[in-house]
Amino acid sequence: MSRQCQIAVVEDDPGLRELLLEELDAEGYTCVGFESAEAFLQSDSLAPIDLLVSDIRLPGISGMQLLQQVKQRKTAPAMLLITAFGTVNQAVDALKHGADDFLTKPLDMEHLLLSVKRLLEHRALRAEVSRYRQLQQDGPAGLIGRSRLMRQLYRQIEQVAAADGSVLVLGESGTGKELVARAIHELSARRQQPFLAVNCAGIPAELMESEFFGHAAGAFTGASQARAGLLKQADGGTLLLDEIGEMPLPLQAKLLRVLQEGRLRAVGSDQEISVDVRIVAATHQNLEQQVAAKVFREDLFYRLETFSLAVPPLRQRGDDIELLAHHFLTQLREQQGKIVSQFSPAALDKLYRYRFPGNVRELQNAVERAYTFTETDTIDVEHLPSRMLEASVSEAALNDTTESASSDHWPTMQQVQDDYVAKVMAHTRGNKAQAADILGVTRRTLYRWLDQDD
Repeated sequence: MSRQCQIAVVEDDPGLRELLLEELDAEGYTCVGFESAEAFLQSDSLAPIDLLVSDIRLPGISGMQLLQQVKQRKTAPAMLLITAFGTVNQAVDALKHGADDFLTKPLDMEHLLLSVKRLLEHRALRAEVSRYRQLQQDGPAGLIGRSRLMRQLYRQIEQVAAADGSVLVLGESGTGKELVARAIHELSARRQQPFLAVNCAGIPAELMESEFFGHAAGAFTGASQARAGLLKQADGGTLLLDEIGEMPLPLQAKLLRVLQEGRLRAVGSDQEISVDVRIVAATHQNLEQQVAAKVFREDLFYRLETFSLAVPPLRQRGDDIELLAHHFLTQLREQQGKIVSQFSPAALDKLYRYRFPGNVRELQNAVERAYTFTETDTIDVEHLPSRMLEASVSEAALNDTTESASSDHWPTMQQVQDDYVAKVMAHTRGNKAQAADILGVTRRTLYRWLDQDD
């Protein structure tokens, strides 16, 4: 571990600075020395620092002032302060301001090296704990959520990524289907190759074949040069075909051939070329209904459905609503600098009660609107879009029931239970005791229901 640790020493006494650097270097640490705090702060060529050893009494910026500046960094190093004028009060003051240890001169080198070793080990442990917590909160490729449905989706993504067949990602608009596709790519053996995404609904029908398959020079008016299509551009990697249901039938037949044979022919060319691309298709439509209506090829549907993933709507994700809202708020604060740090309990209650037909995308837009209009550090009810202010859990439940009843595919009893439990958990904002009381079951039973798919 020690050879990977970077240590900076800020000491105005040249002799002591050289001694510290020699001792630390002899232990295998990578070290760099500075004669002042200003020199350290002005250096922009340093590797990330794991530990900063600094004298308190320095010309110009003092060690205590340096401590305060360094601790404001997003990934602050551990800090060890040393002084020839140490007192108990001074040590306590340094520790209160974020110092990790405090030593007095004359230095006992054995004591100093033990302190350095302890601070670096403690910092490594904290980093590991932070990484673990991050993994518990976030999924792959920027997916965020800790709900049971999202944890289940993460496991499915990992399993599908390890294979190499086509994938069909289903879900309502705004649920994050492109993020799921990107996660599949990033966890796959193709991760070092291109990931391209295209919305089939956004390409004019007359240009779609050329866009996907490319064209030869002179293939049509304006085609002065040959151009590789998206399938070739993504060769070796992954191509996301969003809104696959909008692809015309003639092009579906050509895509099927690429999936079956790994070969394609550009528009206006008489030569076939090989491609190795993984197709991830996404849609919010019911492709089985489109197959029945003869507007989507049955053979392509079954080919794409080798692996099928369903992205849950936001209204079924319980505490993820608040988690995502705070995530978007943090992003806005970092991008724009306006200090807005929290949601009022009433605003959170409105978010939990709202059905979110636009899912995560709608939540993100709502948070951005609220962030813009609030003049304090708190987002309150009046800052939310007006459509959210009158929504209720009962309305959401009624809408979901109506949707299910009008569908050709009735949910199983287990799915009905899972959805209802998710709604109750959202209503109670994750309070399991209250949720169990509403459901009329023991907390032990509720825990078993929540963990049954883990």
